[in-house]
Amino acid sequence: MKRLLALAAPAVFVLIWSTGFVGARYGLPYAPPFALLAIRLAIAAVFLAVLTALLRSTWPNNATDYRRSALIGVLLHTGYLGGVFVAIDMGLPLSVTALVVCLQPVLVAVFAGPALGEHLITRQWIGIALGLLGAITVLSPGLMHQGSPEDYPPLAVLAALIALISSSAATVLQKRYGAGIPMLPGTAVQYAAAGVLLAVLAFFTEDIVIYWTPTFFGALAWLVLALSIGAVLLMFWLLRVGTATGVSSLYYLVPPVTLIEAYLLFGEQLLPLSLAGFALATIGVALVRRRPVLVDQDSESKNLATDDAT
Repeated sequence: MKRLLALAAPAVFVLIWSTGFVGARYGLPYAPPFALLAIRLAIAAVFLAVLTALLRSTWPNNATDYRRSALIGVLLHTGYLGGVFVAIDMGLPLSVTALVVCLQPVLVAVFAGPALGEHLITRQWIGIALGLLGAITVLSPGLMHQGSPEDYPPLAVLAALIALISSSAATVLQKRYGAGIPMLPGTAVQYAAAGVLLAVLAFFTEDIVIYWTPTFFGALAWLVLALSIGAVLLMFWLLRVGTATGVSSLYYLVPPVTLIEAYLLFGEQLLPLSLAGFALATIGVALVRRRPVLVDQDSESKNLATDDAT
């Protein structure tokens, strides 16, 4: 059963995570980005807090764990999600935003060595390169019709870069510290910290008008339950049992899966070139995840001891 879960979990994560763009597409016409994210995270924080109480999970018992959870939450949910939403809202094409975010596995691979003791072998570096090439191939039809980079709003590009750096840092920090923090309450703290900051940003930067339509409620429910509860917790579990580089490589598969969803839901064009890119990205991810990353013995022992304690 555990082996089946380990095999299925990456595919399930990619499938759910990719729907975030679809959920945003349904939700953003009815609420500004920071306000939508603040509402989403507030509901998710309360949901996880109640679930923690029902399951009698243990809350972190020291200030350090709360600070670390809050920092990871701000990076992942304010920096990454907020950056992506703002970049798109300010006019950066979706394909360009996705391309910037697709650099995340490269950054994680570079920093996971010194920060986590994860050292890639040649095959895995080839996989990182192939995965990136596959993602670029998937996005290339859209990129060719988006004008020159000089036309992109500078602040929108900055927002996308903030999203890239924030998600990369959050992945490394979650891998480094997440195993020592109970998952449900730790994630609730993340959402609470990020939600408060997003609410402040919404108050000072947005004209908060929300249209409480059935479509908005449906999009919000999906973003909370499927993304913030299902996909994020699944990603954190994958980080506990795997490597940061291996998990981040799954992001290469998000653009092609999102493109297929857009084809099925919105009738958008699906070209053979994009399918070829999907195949290339899949090969790249397989190369990255085929062999475990070599981990320093001290780091590995600490992780095993923490897992045994939990």
